[in-house]
Amino acid sequence: MKTSFLKAGHTPSLVAAFLYFDVSFMVWVLMGPLAVQISKDLGLDAAQKGLMVAIPVLAGAILRVINGVAVDYLRPKLTGAICQVLVILGLLAAWYFGIHTYGQTLLVGIVLGLAGASFAIALPLASRWYPPEHQGTALGIAGAGNSGTVFASLFAPGLAVAFGWTNVFGLVALPLVIVLVAYLALAKDSPDCPPPKSLASYFSVLKIGDAWWFMFFYSVTFGGFVGLASSLSIYFNDQYGLSPVVAGYCTAACVFAGSLVRPIGGAVADRIGGIKSLSVMYMVATAAFALVSFGLPAAWMALVVFVIGMLALGMGNGAVFQLVPQRFRREIGVMTGIVGMTGGLGGFYLASSLGYSKQLTGTYQMGFLLFAGLAFTALLGLSAVKTRWRTSWGAASVSAARV
Repeated sequence: MKTSFLKAGHTPSLVAAFLYFDVSFMVWVLMGPLAVQISKDLGLDAAQKGLMVAIPVLAGAILRVINGVAVDYLRPKLTGAICQVLVILGLLAAWYFGIHTYGQTLLVGIVLGLAGASFAIALPLASRWYPPEHQGTALGIAGAGNSGTVFASLFAPGLAVAFGWTNVFGLVALPLVIVLVAYLALAKDSPDCPPPKSLASYFSVLKIGDAWWFMFFYSVTFGGFVGLASSLSIYFNDQYGLSPVVAGYCTAACVFAGSLVRPIGGAVADRIGGIKSLSVMYMVATAAFALVSFGLPAAWMALVVFVIGMLALGMGNGAVFQLVPQRFRREIGVMTGIVGMTGGLGGFYLASSLGYSKQLTGTYQMGFLLFAGLAFTALLGLSAVKTRWRTSWGAASVSAARV
């Protein structure tokens, strides 16, 4: 018999995971909303702008694996506290000493990447409290912390105009301190935390083919989401001549759409199955980004298509992590890190490829078309494994959740 969601887990830890994830993601993509002002002051070209906003995503991807391992050794609560303190110190250092060169923006990007690695902490903190039939909903709520990217796009450009973009790094440290206090008060490690294993055993999951499928699927859904969150301010400013603040508002609308529906995607996957819901999301994403690649004539048209694409990607994020804990229940810490890493790598690829596409061809078309092709390839891959998944680990005799 299924237990109601509110009685099944630990709500304070779920709230703590969401808050920690939310402010961390706000910081992670901070370079994107500030990119127009930073590149103007430092004289950056299109490729440098693309790489500048992609470096935090790449750093976050790599550090997610480290955090995924640390979560099982130090437990989620302690790991999160340590990382949050390091991010706060890094932001204050960037604000105090200033950022004067392109190389320094890349160094700051690495610090911001540590905030992006919060994914591998927040999700296990929440996941370990909930049974399989509620994994999609629990991880969808915790994962909705990616809505922090909305705040970055919404407020960072305006704050940069009012106070200077360097001071924004100091200002965003304030909500991080407040949330750290709340996190320490609310978060509690689940008694179901698995005992630490050897480092070699963590990476033994890479010998399992399903792990690679999840890595690829998430590199498209989350990679698309965070890659666009980092790049759309640049795109709207360059493609349609929008001011940094207005471009930030457009980006915020797209990111809000993708963030809002992540928990909905998890809940829908709980109800109809992750495979079915994820298949629809890949079809929508493929169509949306193929269409936008042709350079729509008006900014509002592009905004509508991006919102549709981000809705698909956001729901896809929830659907992927409805499936992962069912297949890798005991390895959820390391799987969250590894799958999250590839999500970040997908975002790095998209953000940097858009910059290089503009630099080399004069348009963003090739970057968007290649990403649409990846989404279509993911759809084909999902079609190839769905029967085996449903008849093996997703069978009704094995799992109470729908696959």
